[in-house]
Amino acid sequence: MAHASHMHSLEFKLPDLGEGLTEAEIVRWLVEVGDLVAVDQPVVEVETAKAMVEVPCPYGGVVTARFGEEGTELPVGAPLLTVAVGTPADGGPPADGANSGGSGNVLVGYGTSEAPARRRRVRPVVTAGGKARNSDPEPLATAAPVPVGPEPVEGPVPVISPLVRRLARDNGLDLRKLPGSGPDGLILRADVENALRTKAAPAAPVAEESPTRVSSVRDGVRTPLKGVRGAVADKLSRSRREIPDATCWVDADATELMRARAAMNAGTGPKISLLALLARICTAALARYPELNSYVDTGAREVVQLEQVHIGFAAQTDRGLVVPVVRDAHTRDAESLSAEFARLTEAGRAGTLTPGELTGGTFTLNNYGVFGVDGSTPIINHPEAAMLGVGRIVPKPWVHEGELAVRQVVQLSLTFDHRVCDGGTAGGFLRYVADCVEQPAMLLRTL
Repeated sequence: MAHASHMHSLEFKLPDLGEGLTEAEIVRWLVEVGDLVAVDQPVVEVETAKAMVEVPCPYGGVVTARFGEEGTELPVGAPLLTVAVGTPADGGPPADGANSGGSGNVLVGYGTSEAPARRRRVRPVVTAGGKARNSDPEPLATAAPVPVGPEPVEGPVPVISPLVRRLARDNGLDLRKLPGSGPDGLILRADVENALRTKAAPAAPVAEESPTRVSSVRDGVRTPLKGVRGAVADKLSRSRREIPDATCWVDADATELMRARAAMNAGTGPKISLLALLARICTAALARYPELNSYVDTGAREVVQLEQVHIGFAAQTDRGLVVPVVRDAHTRDAESLSAEFARLTEAGRAGTLTPGELTGGTFTLNNYGVFGVDGSTPIINHPEAAMLGVGRIVPKPWVHEGELAVRQVVQLSLTFDHRVCDGGTAGGFLRYVADCVEQPAMLLRTL
């Protein structure tokens, strides 16, 4: 007697991404109809105004339908796919997660296991005997498993970076025809760029989802302000519109700070970054001038002073300007700050920052010296109240101990919301930062 089917279909909708995000663009589907998916397996890669992330499905089973093509935008709550879960009629094994009821995981970029969800991916692989089985979880750093026999048109491509995929798609380049120079044939960004440079034929027509188009009315290339760039544009406009900002600056002799860093890095332990030392100075300064770790609640007409210090830092990436946030910076030492700055910077370059890592900052550190400039008047990262800008550190003539000397000089600037404090407070904060740069031993008073 045949077993009765206990299969039933569950609809997985685009989850609430939080942080005010209401829609996302489908960048790439990671599963096909008919694929067997595991609980918390990433099924689609989407781009929000905050980051590019992979969405894990909370159900395990067989994909029966997908909704939305690559390049289309979906609102939160719109169906993404349907998954058949339960026990098949033939008495076969139940689909993964059939008895678990799903993971309940609805937050983009996070799984229920300790390992990040985006590093686990299960796909059907055909064995030598022709029987389908599930491959072992695939590490992110290796190419996707290649099935025996011809690869389907929409089959896996040995490429990891979403930036590489988008670069190829925007320029009409077929990654399936491109040999990779990385391990196991992994396609790197250099491979795509070389292919674009050596194309003999004229560039392929720009795909519909390309971010640029040539205007037929006036000459020039138009780039829609959407995604990350659109979010940045909106935030900068709001900051200029709502915040009455002012800027003060001072030159400081950073010679002793550079010597202190060199001494700290002379051993074999983890290296301390200059950004980490500047952040450590900022947390000490904010402890003395907490008015600058605040925001203005315009509706209540109140200044809200915050206890925790979450330091954002401006980072330029291929996808535009992002501001990752180091949580609880006031509780971290220089080594911890260095590690977290490095981790977030790498994630920013790879396009894997989560929305939670890009929001919630209370103070921003902007090192524009990396662009080779001395000073700037940056726009405050709304709704924060202040931003410390750091220019390049260069040898300059300087009066040191009463005599002219060549010293490592840096210009420091503080842009602040004039509603939260007056010039005396802002000047006191900036002067304390400059004093710590010139005499790092002052930080010993804070230990």
